[in-house]
Amino acid sequence: MSYPLVILLCVGLLQQTASAVQMDKLADNKMCGDAECSYVVSMATVLDDFVAPDCRFINLKLGQMVYVYSKLIPEEGAGVFWSGSVYSERYVDQMGIVGYFPATMVNETQTFIENTVKMPTTNIDFYCD
Repeated sequence: MSYPLVILLCVGLLQQTASAVQMDKLADNKMCGDAECSYVVSMATVLDDFVAPDCRFINLKLGQMVYVYSKLIPEEGAGVFWSGSVYSERYVDQMGIVGYFPATMVNETQTFIENTVKMPTTNIDFYCD
């Protein structure tokens, strides 16, 4: 096998594995519990099913519990989105996946952090694999 062919095959394999996509920003700023957005700000109960329109979002099922990690600060005329992770014994395959969802789809049931930190969103906040 010739070297150019081997290089071409390697580049082709790398191209297939590196498939992250930069999506549009949903907001320029967010509210978090800490500077890394690693603490749970609140817990919420899902009010209705939500099917994720793209890879930035998570699917929600009626009655699930969601841990909220950040709340995007909407631009004028934009929707209000929060970032969180589903917690449910019925949907174990979705647990640990963090993504956005409309704030109107949940009822915030418990607040853990009152004094949130306002910070700018970054491009990595809206990357998809």
